[in-house]
Amino acid sequence: MTTFLYILIAAVVGYVFGRYRAHSFQNRGEALLARTIRNHFASPDYHLMNNVTLPLKDGTTQVDHILVSRFGVFVIETKDYNGWIFANPKHATWTQTIFKSKFKFQNPIFQNYRHLRAVQSLLDFLPPEAVKSAIVFTGEAEFKTEIPDGVFTLPRFIESVRSQTTSLLSQNRVQFCVGRLETSRLALTRKTDIEHVQSLQRRHGGEA
Repeated sequence: MTTFLYILIAAVVGYVFGRYRAHSFQNRGEALLARTIRNHFASPDYHLMNNVTLPLKDGTTQVDHILVSRFGVFVIETKDYNGWIFANPKHATWTQTIFKSKFKFQNPIFQNYRHLRAVQSLLDFLPPEAVKSAIVFTGEAEFKTEIPDGVFTLPRFIESVRSQTTSLLSQNRVQFCVGRLETSRLALTRKTDIEHVQSLQRRHGGEA
């Protein structure tokens, strides 16, 4: 085997392992959020759905979590980040700083807006204000700027949901919303993930 082939194999293995580690790391945050929500909010008033891929006219969109409740439908984007976060709700990217390293990432408010519109479209019988965006940071991140509206640490998100006591949906309507979403979501398969990535690449090469 040539030296070039060895290098090529090592590069491919490193790429795949890196993708797996990044995916697993994000999943830990999503699993923590799902577990915490289930520990605090139970049926029949609340119903949590995870990893919901929804079809759209121009592709698909992948939602981390949808919490359907009598007090509203929460469309949740999870970020499991550490370090310092510098956020501006109007900027296309935010900055994560860990020691002396800085990393740009897509403004999750913008990212979740596509998810929000997809859910609002499916649940078009609800008033738009009943479907709410929530960006939840589950890691050890510390905001060094003012935290934008709709952005929470995990404990603050739980407090926010618990504080909402005005009933917007009946229990029957909650079940109807869940049924509509379950009927519309795509199966959780590798093919779904590949098609979703291709959809992102066709649009702008960005995040979900």
